[in-house]
Amino acid sequence: MSSVLYDTPGPRAKRRNVLLSVVFTLLLALVLWWVWQKMDDKNQLEWNLWEPFTTAEAWTTYLLPGLGNTLKAAAISMVIALPLGAVFGISRLSDHRWVRGVAATVVEFFRAIPVLLLMLFANEFYVRYSDVSSEQRPLYAVVTGLVLYNASVLAEIVRAGILSLPKGQTEAAYAVGLRKGQTMSSILLPQAVTAMLPAIVSQLVVIVKDTALGGVMLGFTELLNARSTLAANYANVIPSFIVVAIIFIIVNFLLTSFASWLEQRLRRSKKSTGAVLGEDTVEVNPAAVRGTYGTGENTGGGGF
Repeated sequence: MSSVLYDTPGPRAKRRNVLLSVVFTLLLALVLWWVWQKMDDKNQLEWNLWEPFTTAEAWTTYLLPGLGNTLKAAAISMVIALPLGAVFGISRLSDHRWVRGVAATVVEFFRAIPVLLLMLFANEFYVRYSDVSSEQRPLYAVVTGLVLYNASVLAEIVRAGILSLPKGQTEAAYAVGLRKGQTMSSILLPQAVTAMLPAIVSQLVVIVKDTALGGVMLGFTELLNARSTLAANYANVIPSFIVVAIIFIIVNFLLTSFASWLEQRLRRSKKSTGAVLGEDTVEVNPAAVRGTYGTGENTGGGGF
């Protein structure tokens, strides 16, 4: 049995794959053992450095509030960036040149600027031209930077997802009299969502991780910033980095797992039931048939 990308491996290829897997596993175990030894030599495995994570104080005072701020900023950014990116992505496919030009300019401009720079500009804007309090300003700046950058990236994902569909979908919609707006909302977007979902989820994972930039530069009390305070109090820098890394891995794994489940559900819902309609369940309009094949009025007067 062959795949679209490659042929099914034969006996020799299977043996080679098994050998490479064993070698990789051994190298990975060797690297982990080396890291363990280095940490042990530096006394990073002592129980007093890891003990704070077994108490409620470290979690309720530092890690959980930081994780809450991380998820809060990421959720707000996702809710705003997703529809905004969809609007700009669809606008880039508009028939009107000025709409395409404005959308392309906005998308390319914000996609070219680093997200950290957008956060810094947003923070300075809120300082000078708004009455946002100093406590809320870091959150506003982080969300603004994430929205501007990721909406432009999501716009390109939406545009590419729609363009990846066969042109026959659009032509068939126009043939039955649908307008472009109806074609986009009823035919193209529902089909493109499934194709775009993996790329969208990857960008959402980036949003979760990029919230840490606000903690480094703007003092936003997200998870990584809360870790630094915890490490200063308990003098466990390396263990705190490891614990925070594990938390990020778990959060992003849950996000990608949910997206995989949603993608499979969408694909199953779009599959045909395979039911065959009988003659008694199909109503035929004789007038429509005569108009189509008898007089030739709907086909330019030439029938077939």
